[in-house]
Amino acid sequence: MPTPNPAALDFLLTRRSRPSKTLTTPVPSRDELIPLLTAAARSPDHGKLEPWRFIVLEKQALARLGEMIPARAEALGIDADRVMKAVAQYGTADLAVAVICSPKPSPKIPEIEQVYSAGAVCLALLNAALAAGWGANWLSGWASHDRTFIEDGLGLAAHETVAGLIHIGTETNPPPERPRPDLDAITTWVSA
Repeated sequence: MPTPNPAALDFLLTRRSRPSKTLTTPVPSRDELIPLLTAAARSPDHGKLEPWRFIVLEKQALARLGEMIPARAEALGIDADRVMKAVAQYGTADLAVAVICSPKPSPKIPEIEQVYSAGAVCLALLNAALAAGWGANWLSGWASHDRTFIEDGLGLAAHETVAGLIHIGTETNPPPERPRPDLDAITTWVSA
């Protein structure tokens, strides 16, 4: 018979991301961030390849990235509303962890499994931050998928991508509940 962990299950059943625009200081210190990164690094990793890494973006780094947005947006023909949203995502944030998908050559582990592992790291980091009492949100956005932006701004190698930006801070407002999936509509039971 399994040994239940009701507190952990209750957390997972009630967890709720906090909108990044509602996060403020204080943010986790380096010492407070280490256990969160450690928890995230315990994500499923078929082949033990560690096909991901972290870039911790503090206030000044985020401001620098925000300042890069308008020029990239102009070069890409991005509309003004999307530019403002992207600038705010970086420029008004106090701390974010970029989870970098960094697939490793492997004859046994397909790249897609390594990408899934990076996604699992994003969710694990998000949940670790929430479980530790911080507000947190997993974002991406057009800039995080732009090669020039991620190579110039974050120093990513040609084979690397941003799996997600996990914003972490102190929440200013509890988030409203939102509609959840209808399990009957998305679940198929196969018994034979």
